[in-house]
Formats: sequence, structure tokens, C-alpha cells
Amino acid sequence: MLIKCAAADIFRPNEKILAALYDAIIVIGGSLLVGLSAQIKVYLPFGLVPITAQTFVVLILGALLGSRRAGLAMLFYLVEGVLGLPVFAAGLGFSAIFGPTGGYLVGFVPAAYLVGGLAEMGWDRRFFTAVAAMIAGDIILLLFGFAWLATLMNIRTAFLTGLCPFIVGDLFKVMLAAAALPAGWKLLGYLNMGIGRR
Repeated sequence: MLIKCAAADIFRPNEKILAALYDAIIVIGGSLLVGLSAQIKVYLPFGLVPITAQTFVVLILGALLGSRRAGLAMLFYLVEGVLGLPVFAAGLGFSAIFGPTGGYLVGFVPAAYLVGGLAEMGWDRRFFTAVAAMIAGDIILLLFGFAWLATLMNIRTAFLTGLCPFIVGDLFKVMLAAAALPAGWKLLGYLNMGIGRR
């Protein structure tokens, strides 16, 4: 039974060079996946921040990659965007970081790190603990986004346009992620990969 691991650790090679290459590939791949998910976006008529698939992807990657690799993937994502790659949902480069979506973007890093740490403790292996982990990560995202918006506009407007519209959708994403993760662990068990349940 693996006491402290994320799902990505199951496939990690033992040889140091191959392990480092594996980590680099999944970190960069994770960052690109977040950028791809940013392209799935819907702008509400009264808001400055679009609804995207990023919340779901950030939380799932946190659980799958573990704290350090997930946090690094989000940092790489931010660097890619700052360098001008079209990976942000709104704006390019530093203009996106300092624009209305900046708080959410920066919040990806601690949110993914937190969910990854909880997953490494086994929270992603059961539905209710997976829900708790996903909600914790989502709260981090929303707080970072709201706090930044509140510096750009009044608190009431930030609350109504940058927090309220996302709550129902985020709950749906959280439940979807929380259902998928334990199912994935069960599948690994069925494939006889030696994964013990805690």
C-alpha cells in the first residue's frame, strides 16, 4: 500500500533520470492542458470574468499530480501566459495578470498545491473526502479572484460579478471531479496495480 502518493506517482519510473523526465513532461503537459481549458469560455453579460473549464482542470490536476508537480504546472502556466502564449482566457501577458482575471490565475497555484497535498494524504480516494478537497481548492480560487477584483472595483460589485455567478457552476465541477477521482482509483485497483485503499 502506498502511504503518501498522488495518482501520477503510480506510473513514475524508479530510475532518477527517467523520473525527472517524467515529472517534467507531466508538469509541462499539465500547464498546457490548463491553457487549453481556458479556450472553453463563456462571458456573462454582466461580468468581466468568463466562465471556463479551468477550475475543473486545475482541481483535477492538483489531485492527479500531487502538490509539488501541480503547483509547478500552474507556475509554468502563468509563465507561458506572461511570455505571450495565448493560454489565458482573457488578455495576453502581464495585462491578464493585472486585469480582472488576475486573482483567479494566481490562485491556481495555491489551489492546485492544496488539493495535491490532500490527495497525497488519500483524500481523493473516497467521494466525501474528495468533495472536501475539491471545495477547499475552489474556495482558495474564489477568494484570490474576489480579493483581486475588490481592489479593482467596489466590494459589492466584485461579489456580484466575480463570485456569485461562479458558485453553482463550481459546485457542479467539484462534484464531477470528486466522483471521477475515487472511480479512477478503483479502476487502478481492478487493473491489479497493487494500489491499496486507506
